[in-house]
Amino acid sequence: MNIYVLVKRTFDTEEKIVLNGGVIQEDGAEFIINPYDEYAIEEAIQIRDAQGGEVTVVTIGGEDAEKQLRTALAMGADKAVLINAEEDVEDLDQFSVAYILAEYLKDKEADLIIAGNVAIDGGSGQVGPRVAELLDINYVTTITDLDIDGDTVKLVRDVEGDSEVIESSLPLLVTAQQGLNEPRYPSLPGIMKAKKKPLEELELDDLDIDEDDVEAKTETVEIFLPAQKEAGRVLQGELQDQVKELVQLLHSEAKVI
Repeated sequence: MNIYVLVKRTFDTEEKIVLNGGVIQEDGAEFIINPYDEYAIEEAIQIRDAQGGEVTVVTIGGEDAEKQLRTALAMGADKAVLINAEEDVEDLDQFSVAYILAEYLKDKEADLIIAGNVAIDGGSGQVGPRVAELLDINYVTTITDLDIDGDTVKLVRDVEGDSEVIESSLPLLVTAQQGLNEPRYPSLPGIMKAKKKPLEELELDDLDIDEDDVEAKTETVEIFLPAQKEAGRVLQGELQDQVKELVQLLHSEAKVI
C-alpha cells in the first residue's frame, strides 16, 4: 500500500496570536501540525501496519516546516518530503497548493492519499478535493471510518450531524474528520528513529513548475479577530408577546429583517 499524507504547518490556535496591521506575527508564535492532519497521519500508519506498505508525509513551506515533518516521522511515518516554497509560501492559495501537490503526486502511483478535513488557520477544506480533481481520482471528505478490502474501500462520512456510508475503490483521496481515530504521541524511540528517516527537499524547479503556473487566484486583504460578543437578552412575558418583541428587535436593532 503506497500511502501519502498531505500535511500543513499551522499556528497553534490554543496559544496567543498577535495581529499587526492585519498580519499574524510569527515571532514568538507556536507552530504545530494541523490537528486534522494528525488524524490523517495516524490513519495512514494504522493502514500500513495492517496491510503493509509505506507512508510518506508531504508538505509545502519553508525550512521551518521540517520540524513538523520530523514529528510526523516520529509518530511512525516512513518518509517525508518538503516542497520548499519559502519565498512564495505567503502568496500561495488553495489553488496554488493543490497544483503543486498534484504535480508532485502525479507519477507516484499512490494507492491512498489522506489529508486533513480542514486547516485550522484557513478552514476552507479545498486542498484535498482540488488535488483529487487534478489527479482525476475519486475522493471522499470528512470521513470518520475507513475499511480497505483489496481495491474496495468502505467509508463512513460525517454529514451535518449524521453519517453516510460510501463504497469506493483505490486509488482514492480522503480527508480525515475528528473521530476517525486518536492520534498517537511521538515516543522517545520514535523521535530517535525520526532523525535517521529520509526527508527529501524539493524546489518548485524540480517539479518543472513556473511561478505563473501557481499564481494565486485569491488575495487575502486583511486578517482580524472576531468582534467581542455582547451579552444576550432574555425575553419575558407570554410567548406571543416574546415573538412580537423578538421580531421588532431583529428589525430595529439587529437589522436582519
